[in-house]
Amino acid sequence: MLKLTGISKGFTGVQALSSINFDVRAGEIHALIGENGAGKSTTIKIIAGAFKPDAGQVEFDGKEVHWSRPADAKAAGIHVVYQEFVLFPHLTVAENIFLGHERRGAFGLIDHARTRKDAAALLHKLGVDIDPDKLVSELTVADQQMVEISKALVHKVKLLILDEPTAVISGREADLLFARLSALKAEGVAIVYVSHRLEEIFQIADRVTVFKDGQHVITADIGGVNRNRLISYMVGRDLRDIFPVKRKAPPSDKIALKAQNISVNGRVRNAGIELRAGEITALAGMVGAGRTELAMGIFGGLPISSGSIMIEGERMDRMTPALAIKKGVGFVTEDRKRQGLAMQLDVAANISAADLSAVTSRGLIDRQRENDIARQEIDTYRIACRGPATPVATMSGGNQQKVVVARWARTGGKVLILDEPTRGVDVGAKTEIYRIMRALADKGIAILMISSELPEVVGMADRVVVMREGLISGELEGAAITEEAILSLATQHPTQEVK
Repeated sequence: MLKLTGISKGFTGVQALSSINFDVRAGEIHALIGENGAGKSTTIKIIAGAFKPDAGQVEFDGKEVHWSRPADAKAAGIHVVYQEFVLFPHLTVAENIFLGHERRGAFGLIDHARTRKDAAALLHKLGVDIDPDKLVSELTVADQQMVEISKALVHKVKLLILDEPTAVISGREADLLFARLSALKAEGVAIVYVSHRLEEIFQIADRVTVFKDGQHVITADIGGVNRNRLISYMVGRDLRDIFPVKRKAPPSDKIALKAQNISVNGRVRNAGIELRAGEITALAGMVGAGRTELAMGIFGGLPISSGSIMIEGERMDRMTPALAIKKGVGFVTEDRKRQGLAMQLDVAANISAADLSAVTSRGLIDRQRENDIARQEIDTYRIACRGPATPVATMSGGNQQKVVVARWARTGGKVLILDEPTRGVDVGAKTEIYRIMRALADKGIAILMISSELPEVVGMADRVVVMREGLISGELEGAAITEEAILSLATQHPTQEVK
């Protein structure tokens, strides 16, 4: 269906691709993997007509093609679902799905009833229950992802490219997506699947291709490789265990934070959790279980309707983000680009953003002081950038995440909440973030990690608290932390009673 031969592409001072070869067959799922900067995104944009290669040949459906614009590739049957959503938040779900391809009736007027009906049919085909009349701004991130995928299914698809489609979904939503991809594959659709989650690759892919530093490393049948071998190809070194050694000392008796009988906005009911100094506690469960809502309630980002929070023994009946920060609690959001970073500002400004008092003199920001702090954090967290003045928008996802962690680690000297800390970053960056987390815990910070990746939970957590349907369903510690045990608690009836 698709064949790239000898493709090269360079930008000012950077050679993004060097004579790469890549092909996708009709009726197969072909995984494309590699660290950030490996050339995956450039390849996708060449296939989609957004970039023109400097050299090489692109063949699609048996013919050599030279796309002038993305619309040409789309008209030929190539559709890309990018990791960064292209949605209009103040339009409805149905309007977003059919934007540019509106359903029209008499006199060319938009047929809103037909638009809603067709949108509902597409969503049903994906196995999700989303109101077509709902504004996109009111949807969860996971539901927004499903709207993006629905947009691609509006047209006749020959080649579907998905860039990190499960970065914001897991559990049932991911299983439904995989089922839909299997159905498209059975219909003869060629699928390119880009993901950092290697467990997904082995679950759904037929073949896998690894890129590194703009070059093709290997293409293999999925049955002919294993996880460690793929990691070795991606990072250029043997990486048998990406997780740091867990603490060997017994857990601290010091309770850094204790939340009791927390209820949040109908999504969390009477939940309780203790965070110990120097310990990494994972909050696990399916998407929609209430994990983020509980964490936001603890931080003050969402109002709690009942319950109390104690920070090192001091009771807080009403929490706000400002109070949480004052008491030494930091929060790394799951959506770093929209909620975690000021994308138009530089590294220094982003690192100091949560504690401006440290860089303010007589009401003015001391840029020298701000830059000195940034240089220190750049060195501590091994942030790859040109210096404090580097715009964060130009950095890789992994380095952007390090900037957010650096900011909140400075502020959260007692408790650090990390919501999906390795979402959308490559294996090498994950390893660095894991190292940072363990180092912070070793300094005595209590870490609460929300993660949808079970290997990450098992590999990092000293203790796991599992949620289901807004309630705590159980807790695991030490050798009892296994993927099977977590899944069992995530799918069984919670143990807490609703009051």
